[in-house]
Amino acid sequence: MTITDIKVRKTFEDGKLRGVVSVTFDDYFAVHDIKIVQGEERLFVAMPSRRDDSGTFRDIVHPISHEARQVIENSILDAYYSSLS
Repeated sequence: MTITDIKVRKTFEDGKLRGVVSVTFDDYFAVHDIKIVQGEERLFVAMPSRRDDSGTFRDIVHPISHEARQVIENSILDAYYSSLS
């Protein structure tokens, strides 16, 4: 599966939320509302989630492997940094 498009929808200067993006895979499947968040040590990517009946947030979509997460996160952060310049 190949990332064919990343759209940085919004960026923020204040607070921990730094951006919201949409990612398209193979020109067929899009995932919206992926968040770029400022963590304690670095920026990270948070997948779309919703609160379940117990009040816990659970990802709606997510990469299955660590390697897939790294590829997606690196691609999103590269697009985010490019959008800032």
